[in-house]
Amino acid sequence: MTNAAPTAPGLISDPAQAQRRILRVLVASQILSGAGLAAGVTVGALLAQDMLGTTSLAGLPSALFTAGSALTAITVGRISQARGRRPGLATGYLTGAIGSAGAIVAAVLDTPVLLFLALFVYGAGTATNLQARYAGADLAPPGHRARAVSTVLVATTLGGVAGPNLAAPAGTLAEHLGIPHLAGLFVISGAAYALAALVLALWLRPDPLLLARTVARAKEADAATGPAAGGDTDTGARGGVVLGALVMILTQLVMVAIMTMTPVHMHDHGHSTAASGLVIGIHIGAMYLPSPLTGWLVDRYGRMKIAAASGTTLLAAGLLAAAAPGDSVALLALALALLGLGWNFGLVSGTAIITDTVPLATRAKTQGLVDVSIAIAGATGGITSGIMVAATSYPALALTGGALSLALLPAVAATAHRR
Repeated sequence: MTNAAPTAPGLISDPAQAQRRILRVLVASQILSGAGLAAGVTVGALLAQDMLGTTSLAGLPSALFTAGSALTAITVGRISQARGRRPGLATGYLTGAIGSAGAIVAAVLDTPVLLFLALFVYGAGTATNLQARYAGADLAPPGHRARAVSTVLVATTLGGVAGPNLAAPAGTLAEHLGIPHLAGLFVISGAAYALAALVLALWLRPDPLLLARTVARAKEADAATGPAAGGDTDTGARGGVVLGALVMILTQLVMVAIMTMTPVHMHDHGHSTAASGLVIGIHIGAMYLPSPLTGWLVDRYGRMKIAAASGTTLLAAGLLAAAAPGDSVALLALALALLGLGWNFGLVSGTAIITDTVPLATRAKTQGLVDVSIAIAGATGGITSGIMVAATSYPALALTGGALSLALLPAVAATAHRR
């Protein structure tokens, strides 16, 4: 106890008070980082297509920044495990800001190789944005973990929705500064990620993971602080990690693949950057805005049921995206909204399964490794989406993604049968 006391003097007797402060700081940082997410999603593929003059590699930017997020997930997880959430998350966001700056330079110099390297670094912001959800659950009681995760996720909505819709004015500003129009959003993302890092570095005190460990040691005789506390934990530690990871991996793979090629699909049908920005903004809003309701549903009805709902929602998204006429912004927006909602169901339920299962002693490291798998799935979806659309069509991609999401159902059913 004596070694841990300095991390949270006066707060160990009231971790609930510390949790409220931590959630406020995380919400502030997530609003900023949500804006940072917009650039790569909205204009990354278009910028690469403009530089290379081909659609076949348009999925490469998404693959690169999701691959970069995989490396960052390991790094942030290890830093958080050793030193706490605050230095881990702040380092990740600062790295994302550096990647944004590199993308701007690459656009000015018209250098695809530099753009790809910059997007790899830029992916750090994406990984850190997702890792922050774990920080919200560190001090949460077992029956409220999904709601704590959802509080952090929903904060991304404001920046995530506003960011893509700033594409047109940001492009105009960029042109006044002598920067290519499509790189304008990277100016916004760089500033947003840098500010998010600053907020966390200054105000994420006490550190949620370090305080949670202190509280756990103080209550080590209480069985409720063990790794099997709360939720669907009787699936066993290994089974819980595998199932939680599988849910998030499949939802990420399907979501990234369809999302990445939607702006390109719209561009090929004559839609403006503002129109594709609107659709992506609606999509990102659906990814995060329903989080409070999703968290309540997960805590109230169980992780498994909402994980199954994720698969069926993604199937509906794929079917609608495939059937929507290329000139219909409304139907594409609805399809992308369903895509975001299905991803939200999978992320919140999967995160709750992982957090329920893994003990505090190894939590951050394991969570980082799980997010690596998620990032790799996203990279796979990103790079194969462009190739598949070039070889077949956007509707074929959407149908394939919807069908693949159904793999969640037998996995959830098998786990439920073992319980």
